[in-house]
Amino acid sequence: MLVAGVDEAGKGPVLGPMIVAGVVMEEAILPELGRLGVKDSKVLSPVRRNYLSAKIKEIATSYHILEVSAAQIDEMRNIMTMNQLMVVTHAKVLQNLKPDVAYLDAADVKEERFGENVKQRYAAPINIIAKHKADATYPIVAAASILAKVRRDRIIMEREREMGVVLGSGYPSDPKTRKFLEEWIKVYGSLPDIARHSWKTSENLLEKMGL
Repeated sequence: MLVAGVDEAGKGPVLGPMIVAGVVMEEAILPELGRLGVKDSKVLSPVRRNYLSAKIKEIATSYHILEVSAAQIDEMRNIMTMNQLMVVTHAKVLQNLKPDVAYLDAADVKEERFGENVKQRYAAPINIIAKHKADATYPIVAAASILAKVRRDRIIMEREREMGVVLGSGYPSDPKTRKFLEEWIKVYGSLPDIARHSWKTSENLLEKMGL
């Protein structure tokens, strides 16, 4: 039986893409994740995440990493809510993996509703279990969270090198992120392409600068 886990990194930041990653493997292989020490990506160091990301890719039957850019998020938010976007992206990842069973980190206040919405969008027989903090409960979801986090961190670091700036984590609460945005707006009079224009943080900063 093929078992999949799906999780995202970067749903909330004002900067950078959202990454939705899925990992699928044979049920008999799942204990290997525990032996490797696979855990929720948020409790692992960047070095450990990078190491585990490579190991997960080695032992997985398959994996799929979907990148949704800041511009794509803005565009999609014109026609759907962020929760609906999460349903669409999770179903898209599962369509690439084609598992028998899938564990998802529920991106809705109601876990069952999220699972049911993804199942309907998937439109093929599948058993879906959606739980809050699934990455802390199911190693297969933790594996997906590691792949998502590693990819997003890499993209942010590459953009920092290209732009010659410090972006911070990309979250609105991060002083480095806010400083970058404020300085960029002062110089260019607009938001950078890496920013999510539809985020309240972006709107507030533009308003503060009289734009």
